Amino acid sequence: MLRYILRRIMQFIPVFFGVTLLLFLITTILPGDPVALRAGEKKLPPAVYAEMRHAYGLDKPWYAQYVDYLGKLSKGDLGTSIASGRKVVDIFKETYPYTLRLALAAIVLEILVGIGAGLVSAIKQYTIWDTLVTLSTSILVALPVFWLGIVLQYIFGIQLNILPISGASSARFTAFAHLILPAITLASVSTAYAARIMRSQLLEVQSQDYVRTAYAKGLSPSRVLWGHEMKNALIPVVTFIGLDLGAMLSGAILTETIFNWPGVGFTIYRAIGARDFPVVFGGVTLVLLAVLFVNLLVDVSYAFLDPRIRYGAANEG
Repeated sequence: MLRYILRRIMQFIPVFFGVTLLLFLITTILPGDPVALRAGEKKLPPAVYAEMRHAYGLDKPWYAQYVDYLGKLSKGDLGTSIASGRKVVDIFKETYPYTLRLALAAIVLEILVGIGAGLVSAIKQYTIWDTLVTLSTSILVALPVFWLGIVLQYIFGIQLNILPISGASSARFTAFAHLILPAITLASVSTAYAARIMRSQLLEVQSQDYVRTAYAKGLSPSRVLWGHEMKNALIPVVTFIGLDLGAMLSGAILTETIFNWPGVGFTIYRAIGARDFPVVFGGVTLVLLAVLFVNLLVDVSYAFLDPRIRYGAANEG
């Protein structure tokens, strides 16, 4: 197992350098000057303009900036925001808890509703419940996330006026109320996929020989379901949910922007508009590390549940 984990970690290293290098290359072709945008309508004197560009390292070629970025990153320094002058680390210390809260709420919904709906659909195959789940998941997959968010805002925030439609709160009750609509929006598509995977995997497991053998031994349907079928049917579902958690921890830009949710995605979105490259680089770095870490946990858990995975990797080596 240790060898398998080390192999996975080594595979993540080129991914990290590839993503960050690509990000630096993209910023070189983006129009707009972050120093000029910070000054607004004021026209800076040439000496002040040149000094500010030098202070943020913008007068260097992109590859020199990339080397500086890696050097600071090795010391835990993500740089300083051009727009606000604050440390990027401090900015994301404030925003990341909001993204974490939203991601965990969405994952809970995905687990409870997605797995539950898929389980009911498989057990009640070809009934009205199966049709209802299949139809609902098809609709959710087809709906654009931003459109669903706007519809939920209109219905529950404007027409019914029972839930807030924007921002976040630190108070206990209002914080939960602010979380409901963004969490539903973020979890909608993933919940539909989780239900579909759960249904298809459970139906496939039910046709296996060991399940028929369990019934032949006189075991009750509930014991066969929870003792034999669910253990194997859940493996792909757990993998999907784990990978989806990594994606959610990266900050759902569309959902956070629609609901003005002060998380990582919304912060990166505003930084892109202001050409605040240190915030963009810092946010993407944190997102990338979070995604790689979650992917590592998913790979390890998958190899633990199915030993053939790690044995196959060892044989390839």
